[in-house]
Amino acid sequence: MAALPRLQSVREIVKLYGLSAKSQLSQNFILDKNITDKIVRSANLSNQTPLVVEIGPGPGLLTRSILDNDVPHVVAIEKDDRFIPTLTQLSEATQGRFRILQGNALQVTFQEIIETIPSLSSVLKKDREQQKQPEPIHIMGNLPFNVASPLLMQWLHQSAGRQGLFGSGDVWMTLMFQKEVGERLSAKPSTEHRGRLSVMAQSLCQVNTVYTVPSTVFVPRPKVDASVVQLKPRQEKLIVSDSYKTLEDVLRYYFTKRRKTIGHTTKRLAKQNAQVKEILDELETKIDFKARPEDISTDTFCSIANLLNQRNITITTT
Repeated sequence: MAALPRLQSVREIVKLYGLSAKSQLSQNFILDKNITDKIVRSANLSNQTPLVVEIGPGPGLLTRSILDNDVPHVVAIEKDDRFIPTLTQLSEATQGRFRILQGNALQVTFQEIIETIPSLSSVLKKDREQQKQPEPIHIMGNLPFNVASPLLMQWLHQSAGRQGLFGSGDVWMTLMFQKEVGERLSAKPSTEHRGRLSVMAQSLCQVNTVYTVPSTVFVPRPKVDASVVQLKPRQEKLIVSDSYKTLEDVLRYYFTKRRKTIGHTTKRLAKQNAQVKEILDELETKIDFKARPEDISTDTFCSIANLLNQRNITITTT
């Protein structure tokens, strides 16, 4: 696959177009390609990767690192129209490998992504038919801090239901978050950052922090460092697809009372819900009533959610 032609550096483009990061959009640029190259290396992209969807490319430095790995199809979703001219220039230099979709990543559909590359739907279908273990699709991005968690929650729900992009096969996500969010995503039981988001992510994915990005590499410099977190689909299923909403409700109920023991909170729930009272003894065999929510494993929470869903028991958090 042909290398990208000589282009102006992203630093030059930012200066030429007068591009500045907008604080109201939580924008922070990385202008050091050594950093974006390291991020992309962690994703193990190649010319066999069917598709990379990049969220919020901005001036396009991470995009260039992705394209340098010979990925045949890259679609970038960018909300800020100030970046469209420089991204269009990059698109024209790639002979169709890179396409731009202007819009809000929270609202863009899989169909809209597919429509940017007319041949992509048939390519994905062919790859799935010809390969027993086809290469995964990737979602990547230096996510704006103010939408990072809502975006991830939306993708997790789509992954659980095999909807949208996640209905096309395995999807790996290599995403940049504020360091604290990254720590919450990968937190193990009985650690400081363990919470609802930890279990929601780990119920579906193997979650690893692959790179810590110091605040000094961003322009403008944020107050905190960032973490690049990789989420790969679990090979073994912990949660059945229609139990994922139940899991979310269970976690919200327990973690809003995180200082209470599991037994205290569960017995309180049993007083409010007759169906829970009927299975109280069974719940006690599955979960340590003396523990607190942050001490409970992802497997155990998933087991509880599967049980409640099987019995058609709804948990309310009011």
